[in-house]
Amino acid sequence: MTYLSMVLGVIALLILATSLIYTFKVGRLVSERKAKYDTQINEKVQDHPYTRNPVFLTYLIAAVLSLAYIFYLAFTISW
Repeated sequence: MTYLSMVLGVIALLILATSLIYTFKVGRLVSERKAKYDTQINEKVQDHPYTRNPVFLTYLIAAVLSLAYIFYLAFTISW
């Protein structure tokens, strides 16, 4: 069962990484497409567009929690 947990953890990280890359690509596409029609963005958000975006913060928090759980399982389960 521990091998299955490790495999599922790796699959979860791959899905997380793929989703993050896809979100970046879609975000760039949407920002390029709507650049003509958007209003002015707050200066604080312009200075830090990724850290002020809740989607990216959610990905970051999920990645940290996933890694913490995987390392916890790796060090607490005897092989």
